[in-house]
Amino acid sequence: MTVVALDVGGTLMKGAVIAPDGTATAVEQRPTPRQPDTVEGILRFAADLRDSAANDGAENNGAGQPDAVGLAVPGIVDEENGIARYSTNLGWRDLPLRDIATRHLRLPVALVHDVRAGALAEARFGAAQGVQDFLFLPIGTGVAGTVFLGGQPYRGADGMAGEIGHAPVPFGDEPCACGQRGCLETYASAAAIVRRYGQPSLSAADVIAATDPVARKVVTDAIHALGAALTTYTMYLDPELIVIGGGLAEAGDTLLDPIRAELAARITWRAAPRVVKAALGATAGRLGAAISAWRLT
Repeated sequence: MTVVALDVGGTLMKGAVIAPDGTATAVEQRPTPRQPDTVEGILRFAADLRDSAANDGAENNGAGQPDAVGLAVPGIVDEENGIARYSTNLGWRDLPLRDIATRHLRLPVALVHDVRAGALAEARFGAAQGVQDFLFLPIGTGVAGTVFLGGQPYRGADGMAGEIGHAPVPFGDEPCACGQRGCLETYASAAAIVRRYGQPSLSAADVIAATDPVARKVVTDAIHALGAALTTYTMYLDPELIVIGGGLAEAGDTLLDPIRAELAARITWRAAPRVVKAALGATAGRLGAAISAWRLT
């Protein structure tokens, strides 16, 4: 079935009409409105895509009216009840977004965490096709994760499984915004790499590519932190694959090869899981939103 899919970020909303084979039409992005206009802007964008699909179907014998809507959003998301529990970037707390959108759009609506949406997309269309047990690990401003077990995303008791960015690093004492100290993302996120290098005009990829001693220390700490967290994850859940996404993954093997070597050095009595770059890039969120919408019918 054809669905409307939106990937809502703190800065941009990426939307499209998605066909059952994953083909996207009416691809568009818009700035994410600031509060108090955020929800209204999301609903307007979704309604415009819905109407565009319906009009295109009427004029060109296309699929016509979409069957459902998928919304991928950041923060803490109660997918089962359709509630955006908390989002710092969007200013939400306990927002019943699914019900609001359903009433406004007059279509079934699926609400999904943006990182889980990316994992769903990589499982169906991307780097994890055919893999039952894997970790999707986007590394950007922060470090997040989605665990797939038996071919399905594992949510945990409170829907927070996969928050690997707040796993403690053995050597770490950096304060984290979450209130803990020594979290993985205080060493291994793109933001942390730039901050610890001390030159905010550079990107994390620039620091990874640099060869001076300070850059090497910052990057080595990041790799050690990732290695410790991913080794623990491997021992607990025995994944076949680790998919690295987010902006930092654009460094490619410059980043991935040291991670692979770190895992191989730490995991001495068995094979380490494969580590690969995510395949879908910026399209993963909206594809995952579409998959969530398809599951409604």
